Amino acid sequence: MISKARIKLIKSLEQRKQRNLQQLFVAEGPKLVGELLVTMKPSYIAAIPEWWNEHASLLNSPCETDTITTEELHKASLQRTPQQVIALFPIPQYKFDTTTAQHELCLALDGVQDPGNMGTILRIADWFGIHNVVCSEDTVDIYNPKAVQATMGALARVKVHYTDLAEMLSQCKTPIYGTLLDGNNIYEQELGQNGFIVMGNEGKGLSQAIRNLVTQKLYIPNYPIGTQTTESLNVAIATSIVCSEFRRRQQ
Repeated sequence: MISKARIKLIKSLEQRKQRNLQQLFVAEGPKLVGELLVTMKPSYIAAIPEWWNEHASLLNSPCETDTITTEELHKASLQRTPQQVIALFPIPQYKFDTTTAQHELCLALDGVQDPGNMGTILRIADWFGIHNVVCSEDTVDIYNPKAVQATMGALARVKVHYTDLAEMLSQCKTPIYGTLLDGNNIYEQELGQNGFIVMGNEGKGLSQAIRNLVTQKLYIPNYPIGTQTTESLNVAIATSIVCSEFRRRQQ
């Protein structure tokens, strides 16, 4: 049985203010919770008996738990279609060393606003072996429940950092790749194995402060080049194309 106070806590974590206050985030569903349990220690899990029967062995350390009914699951869940389990995890505290980008590729996000895009970008980073995503302070919170669900577990392997992005990039002695409409065809440019790939806001693209710091402007051409097509690509799709091209060059 789950208490009313616990349900209230779970519901409150939809708000960034409360997530910051409690230092907790919500994850739901067998796949996502299962992925996170591999590398993160939960503070609380509520699940129906079927989940406990199949996944209890995933718990490597003790935490508070409840066995709940399907009705209770629906009352506590933040999802339209709850799936077996709700877990609360402490928000990780990572410290980003800017010298990391001297040895590997990192993603930087400048004002990305949509939680779905944010979560999908993390999945893309995970797929292409990018371990650090550095975000401007106005980028959507990765621990937003919708963003967490969209990561599909990538949050267990990719570290997300929030900082004054312009200030950080201005101090970095690494390549800074930015996708811009006045950039050069990505398929014709030399691409390195380290530095930052910067992706911008869904509607406005990169802010002027970040544009000024880009050392190599890239553009994803449409096909055939110069024909009338849709105005722009979704930021998550663009991120996927850019990361794929960087990794393809390293094969």
